[in-house]
Amino acid sequence: MFQNTFQRLRWKSLIQPWQEMDWLLLVVVILLTVLGGLAIRSVELTRGLTDWTQHWITGGVGLVITLAIARWRYDHLLRWTWVIYAITNLALLVVIFIGTTANGAQSWVTLGSFNVQPSEFAKVGMIVVLAAVMHERTANSIPMMLKVLAITAVPWVLIMLQPDLGTGLVFGAITLGMLYWGNANPGWLVLLVSPLVAAILFNVSLPLWFAWTALMVYLGWRTLPWRWPGALGAATVNLVSGGLGHLLWELLKDYQRDRLILFLDPDKDPLGGGYHLIQSRIAIGAGQLWGRGLNQGTQTQLNFIPEQHTDFIFSAIGEELGFVGSMVVLVLYWLVCLRLLIIAQNSKDNFGSLIAFGVFSMIVFQVLVNIGMTIGLAPITGIPLPWLSYGRSALLTNFLALGLVESVYNFRGRGGLRIRE
Repeated sequence: MFQNTFQRLRWKSLIQPWQEMDWLLLVVVILLTVLGGLAIRSVELTRGLTDWTQHWITGGVGLVITLAIARWRYDHLLRWTWVIYAITNLALLVVIFIGTTANGAQSWVTLGSFNVQPSEFAKVGMIVVLAAVMHERTANSIPMMLKVLAITAVPWVLIMLQPDLGTGLVFGAITLGMLYWGNANPGWLVLLVSPLVAAILFNVSLPLWFAWTALMVYLGWRTLPWRWPGALGAATVNLVSGGLGHLLWELLKDYQRDRLILFLDPDKDPLGGGYHLIQSRIAIGAGQLWGRGLNQGTQTQLNFIPEQHTDFIFSAIGEELGFVGSMVVLVLYWLVCLRLLIIAQNSKDNFGSLIAFGVFSMIVFQVLVNIGMTIGLAPITGIPLPWLSYGRSALLTNFLALGLVESVYNFRGRGGLRIRE
C-alpha cells in the first residue's frame, strides 16, 4: 500500500508541470503536423525523396521544445527583452553577409548539413519584444505607437534587404495585430496601412483612389489629436503614396509585376507566372467532395505543381482529400485560432495576453495568405502553411511560439490586468 501511494505521488510530481496546459490546442497542432507529413510523403512519392520523415522528426523535436517551454514561466523573458532583440537583429545581419541564397532570397545560414532561416525565428523574437514593450504602457498614444513601429522597423528592414517579402508581410501583420490588442486606436492602424492601399488603388482605379484618400482625410480629422493638421497629413501621405506607387510599379521587372497581379488572371501567362496557380486550382478542383484518395492525385503524383511540398501543400490536400479534407484542415486551424484568442483573453497579465495575440496574428495571416494564394484569392508569396508545409525553421518556429502560448496558459491565474475585456 505504501509503495502504491509512493508511485502515485511520484507520477503526480512528473505530470504536475504540464497538468494545466491547453491539451486541445496541443493535440490539434500534432494532428496538423502528422497530416503535413502524410501530404509531403504523397507529393514526393514518385520523386524518391524523404522530406516527410524530416518533417516528422523536426515536429518531434518541436514538440519536446514546446513541452519544455510550457513548464517554464514566460514572464522570466521580461528581463531578457533587449537581449532577445539584439540577438534577433544580429542573426538577421549575419544572413546579409554570409547567408545562402535560394529562390532569389538570401535568407538562410548553412550550419553543417542544415540550412537555418533566422527570419523565421525573428517572428517569435519580435512577438516577445513587442509584448514586453506594451505590457506596462499600452499603445493608446501616438508616441507609444511610434515607439513600437521604430522597434519593429530595424528587423523588418534587415528582412526586406534579403529580400524576403513574405516574412516582411508577416512582420507587418504581427505588429498591426499586437498594436490593436495593445489598445491602439483602430483608426490609427487604418491610417498606418493607408499609403500601401493608396499605392495599389492608384494603379487600379483613379476614382477608387480619390475616394480612399477622401476617406483617410476624414479618418485623420476624426481620430488624430490634431484635427486639421491630421487631415492635411493624411491627404498628403495618400496623394504622395499614389504617385510613388505608380513610379515603383514602373520600376518593377515584368516577372515581379506578374507575381503580384497574375492571381487575378493567371491565364495571361499559363506557362510562366500563372503556371503555379493554374495547376493548383486544377488539383483542388479535381478533388471534388471526397478527394481522389491519399497518394492517388494525378496532379500531385505527376509533379505538375512546383514547390508543392512547401508553399502549395494545400493543393495536395485539396486534390487527394477533397472538399471534406480541406474543410477538416480549416476547422483544425479555426480551433487553433479560437484557443489562442481564449488564452489571450484569459491571461493573468498584459505580457502573456500580447504574446498569445501576437502568435494568433502570425498564424491567422499565414493561413489566410497561403490558402488564398493556392485558390487564386491572393498573390503568390513565399509564406508556408503552419505545421503543414515542409520547412524545418518554420516548423520549429511555430512549435516555439506554441510553447510560449502554452506557458501563458499553464501559468495563468486569477486577477491581473488584461488589455481587452
